[in-house]
Amino acid sequence: MSRWLMLGLTILGVILIFTTRNPGILMLGLLCGIVGFFGFILALAADRVSASSRPETSMVAIDDLASMRKPRATSPARPVAAAPIPIAKSSVVPTRPVGVPRPASANGEMRMPDTSD
Repeated sequence: MSRWLMLGLTILGVILIFTTRNPGILMLGLLCGIVGFFGFILALAADRVSASSRPETSMVAIDDLASMRKPRATSPARPVAAAPIPIAKSSVVPTRPVGVPRPASANGEMRMPDTSD
């Protein structure tokens, strides 16, 4: 709601700026336009922040926070070891020697040998 008020204040200020010949009203129009513009920008930012924030009802109560901070009564004596990760016998990828043509492509034509090293 406030951003629409600020946008209206900005438009009112711009209208006053372009339609008046009185320096006092011109100053009032400039003030309305500048304040309205910055208020509009801040109202847009506030709406953006409130759209992505958590509502108050989903916040955890103080009693629940205190119970979460307490250490557990029973803790395991030692941590359980994870299963070992299987390692491949060879991690080296075989390459083809320089000058040996590549295998035929799907359409049957031979490719030129790879000479880049």
